[in-house]
Parts: sequence; structure tokens; C-alpha cells
Amino acid sequence: MRRWRIGLVVGALFALGAVGIVAVDRAQIGRVAPELVAEPERADRVLVEKSARRLTLLREGRVLATYPVSLGFSPIGHKQREGDGRTPEGLYSIAYRNPLSVAHLSLKVSYPNEADTLAAHDGGYEPGGDIMIHGIMNGFSWLGRLHRLKDWTSGCVGVANDEMAAIYARVDVGTPVELRP
Repeated sequence: MRRWRIGLVVGALFALGAVGIVAVDRAQIGRVAPELVAEPERADRVLVEKSARRLTLLREGRVLATYPVSLGFSPIGHKQREGDGRTPEGLYSIAYRNPLSVAHLSLKVSYPNEADTLAAHDGGYEPGGDIMIHGIMNGFSWLGRLHRLKDWTSGCVGVANDEMAAIYARVDVGTPVELRP
């Protein structure tokens, strides 16, 4: 009987600890955005190859780093409208850096551009927006690299949190982003 009670107490403490960790993660308690690295180590271009599920940071044509990614839940083809689950294709740039996003850090991609907006409105629908390069959604960091098993974003480019911290430190506002099929 005594062992059963000890097991119950230990189990309850474990569950409370797990809930606490998720709450801290979701609330972004203690999160500090990494500072930008020195200019020579910053990317001057971000390349996302959707079919390869790969993001590459480049500087003067030299590869700085490469990361595996997850994409929108319907990744084939260019994003056309809000809610289609596609990750855009084309040339964009980083519009802003968000250290307190709903995912672990984020870099806003400048989608939709003028052509995207025109095409969507010609079709009678909204183009969508809020396309980001981001880490795992707050509260789910425990997933780690398991996030790569499925395309799960709404059209964004998802990476593991430690990878996002490294990307965030190397990519500044205005950096060109090319998303290829």
C-alpha cells in the first residue's frame, strides 16, 4: 500500500513538472532572443528548397549552414490564398524579426508581394500572410526534431528551436529569401 502511495506522489509531481515546463515554454518565460552575429558571419541570402525540405544560409555564395525544415501542410505549389496550407515560392525578403512570436522566434517573410496580392484579388480571394521562418510552436518544444516527420505549418518554414536560434542570429531584416519548389 505504501509503495502505491509513493508511486502516486511521484507520478503527480512528474505530471505537475511536465505541465509547468509546458506553461513556461508557452509563456516564453526566460526567453532571450540571440543577438545578431558579426556582419561577416551573417547570411546575405536565405534559400529554401521545398522539395528537399532544406533551408540554407549563404554569404557571398558560401554556405554558412543548412537546416532540414517542415513546410505548410499542403506544400506542393505556390501559395495562392489564405488557408491553402502552401508555402510560397519566389523571391521575398525578411520583413522583421519577432523574438516573442507564437513559435520559438520568427523571421517574417515579405509574402505577399504585389504580384501575389494582385493574383489573389483577381481570383476573388485574400492572399494570406504571416509567412514566417520559425521554431516549434510555444508549448510544444518537447517535440524537438520530431516536427520533421510531417509538414505541419500553415504555410511557414518550420525548424527545431535550437536551429531557429542559430538562424535568428545570422539573418537580419532585409535579407533576401528565395523559396524554390
